[in-house]
Amino acid sequence: MKPLAAARREVLSAMRLLPVLEVPLDRAQGLALASDVIAPHAVPSFANSAMDGYAVRVADVADPPVELHISEDVPAGHVASGSVRPGSVIKIMTGAPIPEGAEAVVKVEDTEPVPGGRVRIMASVPMGTAVRPAGGDLAEGQLVMPAGVRLGPVHLGVLATIGVSAPRVRRRARVAVLSTGDELFPADAQSLPPGGIRDSNRPLLKGLLSDVGVEIVDMGIIPDQEERLRAALKEASAAADVTVTSGGVSMGEYDLVKQVLSSLGDVGLWKVAMQPAKPFAFGLIHGTPLFGLPGNPVSALVAFEQFVRPSLLKMMGARALFRPRVPAVAGHSLRTNPEKTVFVRVVVDLEGGRMVARSSGGQGSNVLSAAAVANGMAVVPRGVASVGEGEPVAVEMLRSPETRREEDTPDE
Repeated sequence: MKPLAAARREVLSAMRLLPVLEVPLDRAQGLALASDVIAPHAVPSFANSAMDGYAVRVADVADPPVELHISEDVPAGHVASGSVRPGSVIKIMTGAPIPEGAEAVVKVEDTEPVPGGRVRIMASVPMGTAVRPAGGDLAEGQLVMPAGVRLGPVHLGVLATIGVSAPRVRRRARVAVLSTGDELFPADAQSLPPGGIRDSNRPLLKGLLSDVGVEIVDMGIIPDQEERLRAALKEASAAADVTVTSGGVSMGEYDLVKQVLSSLGDVGLWKVAMQPAKPFAFGLIHGTPLFGLPGNPVSALVAFEQFVRPSLLKMMGARALFRPRVPAVAGHSLRTNPEKTVFVRVVVDLEGGRMVARSSGGQGSNVLSAAAVANGMAVVPRGVASVGEGEPVAVEMLRSPETRREEDTPDE
């Protein structure tokens, strides 16, 4: 068997970067920056008020309460026409530029209106209170984001702030996905013949691919007919940057995928020392990478996470390729296979200040319902036969622990 780490290195080394292009912000989420982003100007570009209130001289409010004259009212988007002089204040809204002469802002809650264009200040404030300095967020020339950052919603907001409306990114990968097997029928099949099952792998893989942010080419279900499979794989390799298949890569004599793959290109049929997902195919068809995943749905999930997801992210120029791993302890004993790296589907919760991992249910490679409950996979390395209750274990997180429900959330 091929060690998992060696198999993953071999796969990743075959990935080539996709071209660079400029993409509007509303289409850039999930893509990776192709070059560093440098701030062209300071953010904010001017000192401004952090709250609604009154711009003051600190000495004028040192002994509250004190009544002062309101010389001007400055809403956001406007600039004061005058300065704050001794004995006066300027009413100011959040985000408005700090007037000349002002040293702090007294929040409106600490004031009372007084007839005759005056205000009573009820609290003193230190120098700089509620003043956002120019460049307090970003300085001109500062590195904002390095190349390889995968853009999320907050990144898009930051880019908009500095006027980057079309960042330079690697384009989305196009991925052809297909399921193989005479036994497979679509999810909307109203009845199944003896031996028939509904295809769960294609919806599963399309969901996983959507999470990576690629463009999906759905090739459907391909029956166990050599010529149809050969034609589908040729079409997929021409239409996409990557092809992902499921089924037909085990050692059974009826598995046509491995036979067709061998005739189409340089594709290896591997036995990887991992559980689940030991059977795995990888190679190139006319220069297009192909991932042949096992037919059992949990095996397809684990193989996707260990091989396909990091490969696609590498092609799209991302710096971080793998799911985060967190230290946890086993909530009960976990028995594994010491000959393989084992991925145990687990539910991770925060208990008493530590992460505790418990099996999410049945660990068979066909038990997709237990995988749906899991928010992580405990990774047990080769050579370890079991993990005892309370012993440490690394968990590859698939999503954040759902530790807070609405009814459990206290008033903030």
